[in-house]
Amino acid sequence: MTAIVFGAGAQTPPSPTYKANDRFEQMGSLLPTPNTFRTASGSPGRDFFQNRADYDIKVELDDANQKIIGSEVVTYFNHSPDELKYIWLQLEQNLFEKGSIGGVSRTGSVNETGMSAASLGALTATAGRGRGPTANRDFGYKITAVKDKAGKPLKYTINQTMMRIDLPTPLKPGQNFVFAVDWNYLITEYYGRSGYEFFPKDGNYNYFIAHWFPRLAAYDDVNGWQHKQFLGQGEFTLIFGNYKVAITVPNDHVVAASGECQNYKQVLTPTQSQRLQKAANSKTPVVIVTQAEAEAAEKAKPTGKKTWIYKADNVRDFAFASSRKFIWDAMQTDVYGDGKKIWSMSFYPKEGNPLWEQYSTRAVEHTLRSYGNRTFKYPYPVAISCHGTAGGGMEYPMISFNGGRPEPDGTYSEAVKAGMIGVIIHEVGHNFFPMIVNSDERQWAWMDEGLNTFCQYLAEKEWDYKFPTRRGEPQQIVDYMKSDKSVLSPIMTSSENVISLGPNAYAKPATALNILRETVMGRELFDYAFKEYANRWAFKNPTPADFFRTMEDASGVDLDWFWKGWFYGVEPVDQDLVEVDWFTLNTQNPEIEKALARSEAEAKAKTMSKIRDAATKDQTVVAKDSTMRDFYNSYDPFAVTDADKKKYQDYLASLNDEERKTLESKNNFYTLTLKNKGGLPMPVIIRMQFEDGTDSVARFPAEIWRFNDAQINKVIATSKKVTQWTLDPFQEIADIDGENNSFPRVSKPTRFQLYKQQRSPYAPQGPNPMQQQQQTTQPPARQGGANKN
Repeated sequence: MTAIVFGAGAQTPPSPTYKANDRFEQMGSLLPTPNTFRTASGSPGRDFFQNRADYDIKVELDDANQKIIGSEVVTYFNHSPDELKYIWLQLEQNLFEKGSIGGVSRTGSVNETGMSAASLGALTATAGRGRGPTANRDFGYKITAVKDKAGKPLKYTINQTMMRIDLPTPLKPGQNFVFAVDWNYLITEYYGRSGYEFFPKDGNYNYFIAHWFPRLAAYDDVNGWQHKQFLGQGEFTLIFGNYKVAITVPNDHVVAASGECQNYKQVLTPTQSQRLQKAANSKTPVVIVTQAEAEAAEKAKPTGKKTWIYKADNVRDFAFASSRKFIWDAMQTDVYGDGKKIWSMSFYPKEGNPLWEQYSTRAVEHTLRSYGNRTFKYPYPVAISCHGTAGGGMEYPMISFNGGRPEPDGTYSEAVKAGMIGVIIHEVGHNFFPMIVNSDERQWAWMDEGLNTFCQYLAEKEWDYKFPTRRGEPQQIVDYMKSDKSVLSPIMTSSENVISLGPNAYAKPATALNILRETVMGRELFDYAFKEYANRWAFKNPTPADFFRTMEDASGVDLDWFWKGWFYGVEPVDQDLVEVDWFTLNTQNPEIEKALARSEAEAKAKTMSKIRDAATKDQTVVAKDSTMRDFYNSYDPFAVTDADKKKYQDYLASLNDEERKTLESKNNFYTLTLKNKGGLPMPVIIRMQFEDGTDSVARFPAEIWRFNDAQINKVIATSKKVTQWTLDPFQEIADIDGENNSFPRVSKPTRFQLYKQQRSPYAPQGPNPMQQQQQTTQPPARQGGANKN
């Protein structure tokens, strides 16, 4: 071995102000006390329960008025040990009511640089997401009836985005309650979660309908009723149930929805049915509704209505999309090689081509395979990707609304392509977190977004080794970690209160998990524990403590220090390699040691004064007068005597074999002084570059800081001389300052470019590479080969 590390002896005494015990002691009261509902191991307990709700819904999409009209019959099952006097339903569309808490609590300012009309409308509108011409419409639910199964009216109270129904008699454990609700509401412009997109050129709408029906709030052992108001940022907390949904739309619309369609024969043409049958045995996407058919529908008018019937079992929500503009392709494949086929489907307007026909459905299938291999096999019969506007994405069971749109001429940048594939992977991946591992999104955004972004990062690398991943690599979170602590939120912040949601709920937890997998735990331990968590909590509702405890329980690794630092704190990682002292072992051999001492003495004697005085050394008193000399004028303190030799032989005789081997190793000993300037303790990884051109890496766990989390010393022995030391050489720990990671210090140049004239950052950047190429060849066709008749 090249390097030997010494550290088994006495530890360096901690300074009086150290905080190591705070960082490395167990989390204690930060976690809830284990009980019979949720155990100390992170597993569901023997008394764990979940209530459920089954829905039978009839809904009509009014395309002329952009309106939803619906009625539902709900069967609510009380599996809790508690008697319930009332039940709570969620009315998220009330976010858009005038005077809603989500709308009036939005903040912003007018400034001298100007504001867009959309931004100004968003600030001045009292509705949460209304803006522009829709800001003054009467959004929000209109509840027209709430009745029991006998048709008798039920008393109800609406509080913003929540509705309480008072039960005629308390609902005892083990009982169920059946009731019906009728409602309608005006659909908003697409705001990132649901709504419509209008296409002025052809006068048509794409509808993406979600959180569209009154649905049961969760009641559990942690919160009782989870009825936090919907303010727009925090997502949804839901319970599982079985759904039967009849969706009535104009008869020229194509519908995609959660679950399996029960009446394809009635809603598809014979030709489309044949294509669907072909897709059931195809390993590549088959077009069910072609671009030519969609374009023809865009130009025509509906002649009536059509009802699509869907069934979805054991899901926590239901969403659908509808449009006459939709192209539809699909394939049904054996994703896991177990003989069970799963439908992968995509719905998109021509504005999405050629990107969508080439990549979307294949990305859906890839996501199911990648996520399933590290969690559990996808249990549902279908997964759908819908093209919902140019950017962003949103997820629901078995269906997601995804961005990524090429230019009007069909060209696109590499960033647009990667962004589209990435968002499809992310949103389809949400089927696993939180659609199946059913975390409380209204409270903990990171439990679905962070875990899902981490799995997305791995799936993207499995799609393409060189995929330009945006989140997951430690170096990508550095700029955020450098931010002023006063504007940072801990990951363990309620979803509606998180500052910088993207970095904090997506990127930081994803990065933390990547660091756990690659640096702290290792892939084998991490992958086993992560899969155990997914399987323990599939179709159940975990809390953060359940995740933390399961990861430790299944791996045998104490991670409390990590959760406290990364999830509960906002301190960054900043390790500083302050100094390296170099020592060599005293061999006790007089032939060696006295020669070294002579060389050191001669080197010290070469001062400038002595160099200049050498010219007059013959003029000194001792040089001129021999009577001024004695024994010491001829004595050589560095000469090896017989006494020295005997003493050395006696010393050798006293050593055992191991001690003699160490003495003969000729090692170099280095004492490294390291400071934890950032505050967040992390493993220490250091690369040693040797004078012969080779190198070696030493790794030390985070527990190296447990006795002193501010400054430590570490001794490393090497058989070769080290010429350069570098901390975090592979950018594994998100260290925010690379300038203090080397010894001796290595200056990193800052590049700059000389311009004759400063170019405005808002100036057009020119055509994308595809446009540049095609300007010299032939114009691209929007329609790709897969959609040709």
